[in-house]
Amino acid sequence: MVQAEPTGFLLHPDFQRGIAALRTYSYTYDILIREHQLEEAIAFVTMFPEQKFVVDHIAKPNIRNGNRSAWSKQMTELAKRSNVLCKLSGMVTEADWKNWKRTDFTPYLDLVVNVFGTQRVMYGSDWPVCLVAGTYADQFSIVEEFLAPFSDSEKQAILGENAVRFYNL
Repeated sequence: MVQAEPTGFLLHPDFQRGIAALRTYSYTYDILIREHQLEEAIAFVTMFPEQKFVVDHIAKPNIRNGNRSAWSKQMTELAKRSNVLCKLSGMVTEADWKNWKRTDFTPYLDLVVNVFGTQRVMYGSDWPVCLVAGTYADQFSIVEEFLAPFSDSEKQAILGENAVRFYNL
């Protein structure tokens, strides 16, 4: 859970030795970071172009304040790395826990799907942590409603097939 680590953690040689060993075993790595760690994450994943990574919780932008300028720019840059996927999860806990609306998440979902594409995005619930801000059904309905206009094959990819492929299930 890199989100709780100090700046420079992803770039530390000891951590990088551990990440380098993952590919030997065909293991993936979930990057759990906060928005302010995106620049470091970009440098990190660039060092391991053959390693499969997924960014959890869309990098935990501060949805509560709605300022997504830096997050958008850095997510767009991160998405240029073809070895990186993004997980649609953990959004309700980054919003106003008691007063969020589904529309609060649309700009974030739009950006992620636009820059990563439907083949490099996967759904995740963040259950049980999501319960601080809504039920499982509440948080799933955000993604379900967003995906309504997508094709059946795109929905299937995002809601399961991409995860099966990524995690070698």
